[in-house]
Amino acid sequence: MKKIGISALLLFALNQQTQACAWYDPDYEYFNLFTQSIIKDKSYLPFLLSYSSKFYGDEVHVHDENIEAWQKFFGNKYNYAETEYLVNKVSYYDLNEFKKGTTNNTFLKKLGPNFYTQNKEAIDYLLQAKYMEPYMQIKFVGNPDNYYFSEQTVSVNASNLDFNKTMTALTNLYNAAKNPEIKLRYAYQIVRFNHYTQNYQQAVDAFKKYVEPLNLKSAPYYLALDQMAGALRGLGKGQDANWNFFKVFSFSKARKESAFTSMQLSDSTSFKDLMARAQSPEEKNMATFLLAYKDYSNPIPAMEKMYDIDPNSEILKVLAARSINELERSYLPIMYNSDEVNNQGQATSSGNSNENSSTKSTTSTTEQKVEKPSFWSRIVSFFKNLFGGSSDDSTERGANLSDKSYLNNPNRIPFFSANDNLWDDNDKVLNYIDDFDKFIDKTKDKSNDEFWKIASAYLKFLKKDYDASNDILNDIKTNNPEYLQEIKKMKALNAIVSQPKIDADFENKLMTEYKEYFIKPEKKASDSTEYYEYSPPSTSDFLVDILANRYFLQGEDGKAYLMNNSLSSLQYSPNADLAKKLQSFINKDNKTAFEKEVVSKNIDIKGNPDAFFNLIYGDQEMRNANFTKAKDYYSRIKDFGGLNDLSMYNNTSDNTPPTDPSVYNGFNNISPLVFGHNVWESFGSAETESMKAEPFAKDFPMIAADMNKLELANAAIELQKIGTGKDLKAAEANQLLGNMLYNSSILGYYRELFVMDLNNAGWNKYDFWKTDTPYKYYYKNYSYTSYIKPENFDLSINYYKKALDQTTDKDQKARILFQMASAEQGKYYQWESKQENNLSWDDPNYDQKRKAFDAQIDKTKNDKYRTYFAQLKQNYADTQSFKDLQSRCLYFKYYTTK
Repeated sequence: MKKIGISALLLFALNQQTQACAWYDPDYEYFNLFTQSIIKDKSYLPFLLSYSSKFYGDEVHVHDENIEAWQKFFGNKYNYAETEYLVNKVSYYDLNEFKKGTTNNTFLKKLGPNFYTQNKEAIDYLLQAKYMEPYMQIKFVGNPDNYYFSEQTVSVNASNLDFNKTMTALTNLYNAAKNPEIKLRYAYQIVRFNHYTQNYQQAVDAFKKYVEPLNLKSAPYYLALDQMAGALRGLGKGQDANWNFFKVFSFSKARKESAFTSMQLSDSTSFKDLMARAQSPEEKNMATFLLAYKDYSNPIPAMEKMYDIDPNSEILKVLAARSINELERSYLPIMYNSDEVNNQGQATSSGNSNENSSTKSTTSTTEQKVEKPSFWSRIVSFFKNLFGGSSDDSTERGANLSDKSYLNNPNRIPFFSANDNLWDDNDKVLNYIDDFDKFIDKTKDKSNDEFWKIASAYLKFLKKDYDASNDILNDIKTNNPEYLQEIKKMKALNAIVSQPKIDADFENKLMTEYKEYFIKPEKKASDSTEYYEYSPPSTSDFLVDILANRYFLQGEDGKAYLMNNSLSSLQYSPNADLAKKLQSFINKDNKTAFEKEVVSKNIDIKGNPDAFFNLIYGDQEMRNANFTKAKDYYSRIKDFGGLNDLSMYNNTSDNTPPTDPSVYNGFNNISPLVFGHNVWESFGSAETESMKAEPFAKDFPMIAADMNKLELANAAIELQKIGTGKDLKAAEANQLLGNMLYNSSILGYYRELFVMDLNNAGWNKYDFWKTDTPYKYYYKNYSYTSYIKPENFDLSINYYKKALDQTTDKDQKARILFQMASAEQGKYYQWESKQENNLSWDDPNYDQKRKAFDAQIDKTKNDKYRTYFAQLKQNYADTQSFKDLQSRCLYFKYYTTK
């Protein structure tokens, strides 16, 4: 389990395209369906594929061959844990007391009084080794001028021992030892002591003098060889060191990681030397493996060479597992974005077929025209459809399409993503699956390990040949529990992913045969409030995405949404069309068990879900100034549970609705200042500092001191009626309505009011012209980005225009014109956000072109979007309102005095 800081998660969540956020782990970017660790030789687990760390897995527990050698030495009377305890964990003091016949150590008592007598040489060696162990490190010499210099933290090292006395003692013990295995262990200590005292040549000589003559290549031999290789590195004999570390790597189970790191195979010369020294088939195979392991290109040629040497090689399976994993990262990403490339290698369009996407402008700031099909094209299309021709729209969504239509939909996941490199959008991923599939097919016929059949079945799954995959799986005969678990999982994957349409019958099948993937036991809540626990994507998560995609293609948007999101996440992007589909599903009678237990588990709204939906509908109508329709929806709100706090500054782990009855909860407790005007522009200030009521607002009793949204809609309706008159009262009513619409817009202090939020903090809902809706696979990560329909500033401007025509008070006209200018500024921001300069930083004329672009922007701004400022300056400079505005608004003062 990994833990991620809340702040890092929020930074990532703000933008699903973020590429360099504070936390990133590439091993969390795919589902890891194929279990690499099913390889039989677990000593190679560290060399499976990982992009998150140098070696695979946080902790790989492989039995140490040194401990196993001790087990054998003691006649296998003690299990691995007991032997490891004796060799590595019993202290020097306890073991020495045991030798004297007095010990309080429970385990040593268990060995009995005769153990030392029977194993005197072994215990005496362990005492010597335990005495020396604390000193066995090279003396650290730091450079105080180095940026990374740190004081020595280890109090002792090999140089603290008297060299001559220690060497004499070790040599005498070596000569006195009768058992060859114990003699070899003393030889190891002699080589190690010379290495750690930096007597590198003596270490090499000691290996030749004390180790080699024994002609024993058991575990201690390779411990000594590892030390001798380190000494060769100290002498600057890098290639010789590499070769000896290579031999340690080949033999050792527990020290493969350290031996590999020590090899320092950083250039082609090192690999060529290694290959030249390799003589036996096993050595050549291992050298080829290391070359392929360090290479990031197509692994098939290296695997072919290894196959020619030994098709049953265990390390060949390691490369195969790594290669499958690498392919899987492109076939099974955790997120398909709207500009993903489909399995035909063609970029698919962004945006939902039911939505319109924004049109990008060029430097000329002219709108692009959409070319309509010609009359003749429309005639041809008509007759094609009339006589049974299929629609050209292969991405059609709906509940009543043919199985073929569902299976052939290019938006049906999974598919190979030809561009999934996180750091470089132009780095195309190599897809070698066909060559790899052929290689595995021939290898499984030669090898006696069912691993290759499982691998072959998995590649068939990735290639969407589900029948072939199942045929291979059904043919496998094995008792290996890891293999059996993998086969079971892959059969489930084939069955679910290959299903053309998810109907009620198949949902029942999911609950009877595959329930374990969708119903998980609840985890205990963490006590931590500082971190979220985040598990890597799983098979269950993958299948959830598959079903979400299938429901999406079937037009069942409510179910598609709830497979990936909580209902409350609809707040992030309150889409009324999607809300209606969600409401329809939630209120559906006779749900299947799958719909009740799996899909509906994400309905997390407190209170009545219908109240939540009616709030969305009512808010949408209020934004469109359809006050009567809004009232109708608001009147249906019963048992409303409140909105969640979406503020990016809310760093608590619980963002549930506020419980204070006096706080705005999305429906209740709306301030009457929503009908007022800005004193100054500050979203972070208290409303009493930023907003001020109109002096005549008290004359409109429908504006209460505290309102809910139903009362707000009623007040707007009454003001609308009053505004139809022709007197001052009508002007004031229309001005108040204009204020309310402006204040609840993206520029207003109460901008959260009709977008399902609780405060006006700088959340990503507030975008001037973001109309794209990139949902064409599913609604996964719905909360990452908001897509709110842009404001219609003309609505507030139109009410202000009415008020301007109805009043004769010049000061009031000046105030109204300033409000109109503020709304017009919003229209300018919307226009500006659609302009693109299409310039490249490396353009030699960049500065000149940029100035020309900015000049064109400024010209359009002054020509088209300063209408009301111009009128205010020209006709109302003598009013008190004009002077007050100059003193409070620096930009207005700048504009009117330039």
